Amino acid sequence: MKIIVDSGCDFTEDMKNQNGIAVERVPLSLQIEDNQFIDDEALNIDNYIDEMDRAADSPKSAAPSPQLYMDKFGGNESVFAVTISSKLSSSYQNAEIAKKTYLSEYGHKFIHVFDSLSACIGETILVMKINEFIKKNFSENEIVEKVNSFIDGMRTYFILEKYDNLVKSGRIKPYVAKVASMLSIKPICVGNNGEMAMLDKVRSTKKALIRLAEIIASEKLDFEGRTLGISHVRCMERAIFLKDEILKRVPFKDVIITPAGGICATYADTGGMVISY
Repeated sequence: MKIIVDSGCDFTEDMKNQNGIAVERVPLSLQIEDNQFIDDEALNIDNYIDEMDRAADSPKSAAPSPQLYMDKFGGNESVFAVTISSKLSSSYQNAEIAKKTYLSEYGHKFIHVFDSLSACIGETILVMKINEFIKKNFSENEIVEKVNSFIDGMRTYFILEKYDNLVKSGRIKPYVAKVASMLSIKPICVGNNGEMAMLDKVRSTKKALIRLAEIIASEKLDFEGRTLGISHVRCMERAIFLKDEILKRVPFKDVIITPAGGICATYADTGGMVISY
């Protein structure tokens, strides 16, 4: 079995090595004015963000083509693919097109595409769940059932410093950005069926992080059986502060903190974080 992800998944080489997970990546493409970027391991995130900050226009992104997915579907292995939320990108739809095309051209093979209904570290958490079930020798159909059940119960939150790129791209309602600009108010956003919605708002970033920790602690979940994941865009200290505030309140099994990749950095921007479990 093999796992394929789009580059919305913040899964680093170090994480691959530490967890022994073979993950193949299909990149989205990014554009800042007239400059094109491929969101792969060669992308220099710091340089990319600096150029994004200098640009007059907001950046754009494009999902991987069906052909890029088809190129990864080859081989004898069963395939599990994980994409960024279908409400945020056409990556899921293109992966499904690739699956149907591949099967019609090459015949029967197990390929399943998961719509993560999340992004960034949310996809990473799903990759780890798939790998966990593979190691437990569950069948392909059992893995699909268990991962879909996990997706139904997965939580994703967003705390961002800037909302301009999300608003301009239509990925979040304009009123959220208006609220954020008033009196340094920091919205706490939640993933709601694959889309972003404002959950709460407070007057400073620190208070927003503490408030999010309180919200998480109020949920009736088996935290000891879950991994907490945090993607951050150039704000490691803030991510560690949030982790510590959460762990004061609930006992997660494990914690992953990782820098954001290109697509997450494009829309979360400097100071932004995505939290999933």
